[in-house]
Amino acid sequence: MEGRESKSYRINCAAYLHSPHTFNQSCGRREGEVQVREERHSRTRSCRTQETYKGATENRKVVIMIRGLLSVLLVLVAIAVSSSLTKPEKNIAKRGKRIPQTLSRGWGDQLIWAQTYEEALYWARAQNKPLMVIFHLEDCPHSASMKKVFAEDKDIQKVADEDFIILNLVYETTDKHLSPDGQYVPRIIFVDPSMTVRADITGRYSNRMYAYEPSDIKLLLSNMQKAKKLLKTEL
Repeated sequence: MEGRESKSYRINCAAYLHSPHTFNQSCGRREGEVQVREERHSRTRSCRTQETYKGATENRKVVIMIRGLLSVLLVLVAIAVSSSLTKPEKNIAKRGKRIPQTLSRGWGDQLIWAQTYEEALYWARAQNKPLMVIFHLEDCPHSASMKKVFAEDKDIQKVADEDFIILNLVYETTDKHLSPDGQYVPRIIFVDPSMTVRADITGRYSNRMYAYEPSDIKLLLSNMQKAKKLLKTEL
């Protein structure tokens, strides 16, 4: 009996001695699982932190881009405003020099010419200035020579610009008063603001009373001074 109990006791003792090892293995597994969980949590936190950092970085880039665009926009607005402010000064500086007009047909590119006889009559009456009508032809040598002298004479150009409504025509009008002694070229007729044709202001030729040649440029200037003395007829 004593031998069996001793043997049983030894087996139980051996089992008992093995049980702490089993317990330690179980504890070791639990500790390993805990560590794995902690590592997973740590990785998850790290990923979230990196995503948060990336999001903040992208937001910062967007803000920087918006600020850059606003800066460029402000610069463009400032340039536009400054250019608009300087334009009037350029216009004032160039106001004395007029753009050449095709209506001049070579009789004075810096002068302001009426386009039609009706328009010229309107401006003559509205501005109370005499009207000077020049009839000519492009292929007429007499018209070409008179045109050259007329355009180059500074006194003629000055008086025509300041004191007259001017019109040059390469065709005849329906107003017969503009051809008192025939339809020839070149001829120059003056019309008072009262709508009266100044048939009394003539050249030096009896057969072509309103014709002028290059040598008659001084006479033409004198006749322009006469035409400036307006008639007393009621408008």
